[in-house]
Amino acid sequence: MEFDQYHEPPEELSPELRTKARLFASLAEEAEAINWYEQRLSVEPDAEARSIMANAQHEEFKHFAMDLEFLFRRMPVWRQLAEGVLFKDGDIVEHGEAAEAGEDEDGSNQEGSGGSLGIGSLKGAGL
Repeated sequence: MEFDQYHEPPEELSPELRTKARLFASLAEEAEAINWYEQRLSVEPDAEARSIMANAQHEEFKHFAMDLEFLFRRMPVWRQLAEGVLFKDGDIVEHGEAAEAGEDEDGSNQEGSGGSLGIGSLKGAGL
């Protein structure tokens, strides 16, 4: 049985990669559910129904965060880049560029990184 999350023959993928593929699919499904609830909440006139949907959406937020943390733990470069962008005030794109370049918040290079994450350019790498 094939699933949409695989772009290569599943039997050729390692168990670890197949697990990550499942979590990527789950992450996308949680994001989709959050979006659906957001749309429903925006048009639902009944306060009690909105309250129930908001509670359900809250569960989707939790599941999304858990999926994301699982993947961050198995993909350190993704976590490192995300830490350079997430939960920071200011320009999101600038934070992303600085994180990709391996810069600290003050614009200086991270110690020992030589100005990068040590993995070469990530542009075009789907990250």
